[in-house]
Amino acid sequence: MAETERKGPRMTALCMLGCVLFNFPILALFNVPGALFGVPLLYAYLFLAWALLIALMAWVVERRE
Repeated sequence: MAETERKGPRMTALCMLGCVLFNFPILALFNVPGALFGVPLLYAYLFLAWALLIALMAWVVERRE
């Protein structure tokens, strides 16, 4: 099985994870008054989830088997 054939399903799973992380039920959990290091909680969550997805995608793409 080619290396790119194994990355396809993983990237699809990461895309689905992104859809879940940036959809209503999860976003509503963080839409509360409060701050994390002076940044509103919702904005901090959006940035951290976005950074996590980028890091996971980089890990999948650069991973050698």
